[in-house]
Amino acid sequence: MVLAVRIGPYQLTNNVICAPMAGVTDYTFRELCRRFGAGLAVSEMMSSNPLVWQSEKSLNRMTHQNESGLRSVQIAGSDPDQMAEAAVFNVEHGAQIIDINMGCPAKKVNKKLAGSALLQYPDLVQQIIQAVVQAVTVPVTLKIRTGWDTENKNGVQIAQIAQDNGIVALAVHGRTKACMYKGEAEYDTIRAIKQNVSIPVIANGDITTPEKARFVLDYTGADAVMIGRAAQGRPWIFREVVHYLQTGEHLASPSTGDVRDILLEHVRGLHQLYGEVLGPRIARKHVGWYLAEHDSEGMFRSEFNGIEQAQQQLDTLEVYFEQLLAAT
Repeated sequence: MVLAVRIGPYQLTNNVICAPMAGVTDYTFRELCRRFGAGLAVSEMMSSNPLVWQSEKSLNRMTHQNESGLRSVQIAGSDPDQMAEAAVFNVEHGAQIIDINMGCPAKKVNKKLAGSALLQYPDLVQQIIQAVVQAVTVPVTLKIRTGWDTENKNGVQIAQIAQDNGIVALAVHGRTKACMYKGEAEYDTIRAIKQNVSIPVIANGDITTPEKARFVLDYTGADAVMIGRAAQGRPWIFREVVHYLQTGEHLASPSTGDVRDILLEHVRGLHQLYGEVLGPRIARKHVGWYLAEHDSEGMFRSEFNGIEQAQQQLDTLEVYFEQLLAAT
């Protein structure tokens, strides 16, 4: 059964959400995920540092024109005033929900005391949340991890601070900052968080199949699941999960021809979003994800990564799939 989740005044169409992923969840990717059933697709994180807002990367991340669904924008930083300013700036540029990043474990983010590094400092967490919530009239959500390390899982404390200071929904990745993406996600902390707060809780971490989504919802009592890395090269996973939660039945996987069409659309969208130079470079990682199963030894990927021209990328993919279809 799919339960509709409410974030402030917004009712989502379902409880399966696309996680924000730096360098992945751009406008093109979000549109695909929404079309394939994601109830919400959160943008990749925006730095709270105003000095970078006019960079080409930031301007691309702020692309919300013609966005088909709710515009949820994630911001990252450690200075409460800067975070408030970033929230206001993004709302002025079309954000309908502001999401605060306290979950990213990346070193370059954490060394600036942003992302999951903030979990060590509950007082600062509270100051940031208060500043952002007071600065904007749109709903503010928060993404965290279970704690700083396995000896310091303070997710319940952070969740209570979040709820007490105006956060309307909380996403929790079932690992600590120290775990990065290693090992397996644990859901006991998410379950404890859900039992201690009344705001919607969104479970995240290692949700790779429809069955896993069902298990995590049942085990944690969470209101929704959030899918990240499992959607890379597989945006149709949202449709599969939603269908399974609704019916208990599996949808057929997309055919090779369907995968070709989706991939070509995705690559064209990246070329259009980023331009003829940067677009082909960004497309490479996505193509690698889509074809991981077919190109297990990476032969085609190695060849494809040497292509600089946008049209040549598309032509090469067409030929690759012609050969793939002919062989099946």
